[in-house]
Amino acid sequence: MTLKEFERIVQRTLNTLPRDLRRHIANVAIVVEELPDDETLDAAGVDDPYDLFGFYHGIPLTERTHDYGLVLPDKISIYRQPILRAARTTDEVIELVQQTVRHEIAHYFGIDDARLEELDAY
Repeated sequence: MTLKEFERIVQRTLNTLPRDLRRHIANVAIVVEELPDDETLDAAGVDDPYDLFGFYHGIPLTERTHDYGLVLPDKISIYRQPILRAARTTDEVIELVQQTVRHEIAHYFGIDDARLEELDAY
């Protein structure tokens, strides 16, 4: 799958999010990267770069204070190579991208992994 095809899947996933949710997403760049860098792997507590499908870099909305402003955008990275390696079909790529994008957006909104597990989001 080409980078452009993969990016289209990410964009389609974003476009399918509920409008009310989308309108609250601001000052965050959602990017496709091939693999996570060492700093991100350390932050995620992951050794193998192929074990990480996405990562939210930033300050969740629930942790921002009144002096939050004039900052660079947060970033959600979706890692192409780990997803392609884990998926056997295009449908599986789409499913993994959808899960990963939703998962990282949840982190943007301040929902941590423990709460996502409680919600049966995995």
